[in-house]
Amino acid sequence: MGPALAVLAAFLFAIGTVLQQKGTLSTEAGENDPRFLVQILRRPVWLVGAAMMASGWVVQAMALDRGSLVVVQSLVALSLVIALPLGAILTDQHIGQRELLGAGLTLVGIIFFVSAGQPQGGNQHPGAAAWWTAVLVIYALVIVLFLVGARFSGAAKALTYGAAAGLGYGLQAAVTKTFVTEVGSGILALLSSWSIYVLILSALTGFALQQSSLKTGVLAPAMASANSVSLFTSVILGIAVYDEMISKSGAGHTGSAFIGLAIALVGIALLAGSAEPESSEQPTTNPSPAT
Repeated sequence: MGPALAVLAAFLFAIGTVLQQKGTLSTEAGENDPRFLVQILRRPVWLVGAAMMASGWVVQAMALDRGSLVVVQSLVALSLVIALPLGAILTDQHIGQRELLGAGLTLVGIIFFVSAGQPQGGNQHPGAAAWWTAVLVIYALVIVLFLVGARFSGAAKALTYGAAAGLGYGLQAAVTKTFVTEVGSGILALLSSWSIYVLILSALTGFALQQSSLKTGVLAPAMASANSVSLFTSVILGIAVYDEMISKSGAGHTGSAFIGLAIALVGIALLAGSAEPESSEQPTTNPSPAT
């Protein structure tokens, strides 16, 4: 049930991301103007996308409650492949041989990783020291990527901000796995738990950075970097925090699993170099009068 729910979450995330990009591109503020984060709240298409993303998170949480963090996040990464044709239709994204090859490698790599590695869950309640170390390291990297991304524009900015968003979403997924085990404890117990606050912080971090990456107008680098970094972060947190094992079938299967992961990351890297769309829905403001 866990893998099936993860695939459903991937579909919801893909649709939601493309609709959100369509909404961000219709705002008046430019990509370096944070006011667009308020303006998107008045865009119906963006709100529908947000509802799809929220539904995806609920389904993802259900999947994490039933399966390994590594397996679920690997399957959720398929949202990139699903989003590409939607982006071509809704936001005029370029889909050529590079994008098709990248999507194919990503799909094959993820399937190979899950089938060869057969990841299995470990500790459901990791210690506080492991969690806080992970949180501090991740947010240090987020700050660095944000500062670097602020110097870029276009595809480079989409790639860098997407990577920072991926760190936030990878942490969010890992914390969600702990959070779902505490939901039945009651409101007071939840409010006294660290997990709900880290969950909110990581979700807001991923949200703001993902919207900023989508605002550049280039879908493939934004989603490629976010998905690859989120997947890699989930693998690291699954092993380091939850004591998950990539394989219990020996070094050969473990090596094959990492080959699959490497293939998927190569595919995502190809998608990260995708060409910018020929047209954009970014509105022009104060047009110059005709002469």
